[in-house]
Formats: sequence, structure tokens, C-alpha cells
Amino acid sequence: MADRPEAAQRDLAVSLIARHGIMRQSDLKSHGVNPATLARLVEQGVLHRPSRGLYELADADIEAAHALAEVAKRVPKGVICLISALQFHEITLQLPRSVWVAIGQKDRAPAIDYPPVRIVRFSGGALTLGVATHLVDSVPVRIFDPAKSIVDCFRFRNTVGLDIALEALRMGWRSRKAKPDDIVRYAQELRIWSVVRPYLESVVADEG
Repeated sequence: MADRPEAAQRDLAVSLIARHGIMRQSDLKSHGVNPATLARLVEQGVLHRPSRGLYELADADIEAAHALAEVAKRVPKGVICLISALQFHEITLQLPRSVWVAIGQKDRAPAIDYPPVRIVRFSGGALTLGVATHLVDSVPVRIFDPAKSIVDCFRFRNTVGLDIALEALRMGWRSRKAKPDDIVRYAQELRIWSVVRPYLESVVADEG
């Protein structure tokens, strides 16, 4: 099959990326867009290459959620976790400098230059419990739900800080985004209920 004219490739690339938010070079190539055309679009300031093999529109709105979509493209088996998950669900005041992503104990750690990532290894059911898929910039992103994210912060309290776990617990309760029953269930399944219980009971008593 003959190559598309470069003008047609340009229009197609821009149209596809505008629709999907972020695209891999291999996916664009499968649609008939040559790497040389992508390189010229980057040189001309039409496209931006946030990391090797990924392309987005140069005027894309770079926000925290946007970074999650980029990481999901590079770590498809990973799950956005801890502070990044809290931020996505708006149950923290923290602004993480890296995207926190959970992978399996034996999974190979990805080499990503942008955006910065913080890899956390989860074992067994901890990696599958409470996972929900959200569309971010048209990219499916796997993120732990609010209750599971709060419980995980207690599990990793020595890493993220107990104050952040407590902040998330309070905000999750006030916003009703994290149901107490779900917090109890996750905490029991992950064998950390004895740690979470006094804090949850305190928040319920204080907040009513």
C-alpha cells in the first residue's frame, strides 16, 4: 500500500491525537503516519513528545490527570495508587511531584523519563482489590478507588506519612467518597484493620 501524502499524514496524526489525547508511535504508524512525519510535526511545534514513543498535541493542557494518562500508556498493568490516587479522587491537599503507581512484586520496573514516577510494589490481592478504570484524556487509567487508596496509605504510612493517611481518611469521610464499610472491608482483607480501626472510629465520632 502506497504511503499517504505527507499533508494527509499530518492531518490524520493531529486528528487522531486530538481524539485520543496521547498516542504511541506504533499506533500512529499502523494508521499510516510515518515516524518522519511525526518528527517534523515535533520540530514545527505542532506535536510534543513527552517521552520516547509517545506523542500529544503541543498545546495540550498538562495537568496532574494528564500525567496519569501518560503513565497508564507506559505501564498498562500498573495501578495509580497512594497520593496520586488521593489527588485524583480529591481527598488530599497534597500535590505529588511524581505519579505513584503500583506494580506486582515480580513485575519489571518501567524506565520512564517523563513524567516522574514513584514505583510501589503491591503483592497478591493488594494489587487487584478496589481497582477502577477511568478515562483520562481518552486513555483508560487504572486507579484504586477512594476507600482502597486510604487503606493503602495506612499500609504505607511509613512511606507517605501517617498525617497524609489521616487527612485522606477525614476528607474521604466528609465528602462521602469513601464509605466506612468499604474501608473496613479493605482493611480486614489486607490485614491492617487493627491499625486503621482506632483512626476510623475517631473520625466517625468527631465528624458525626
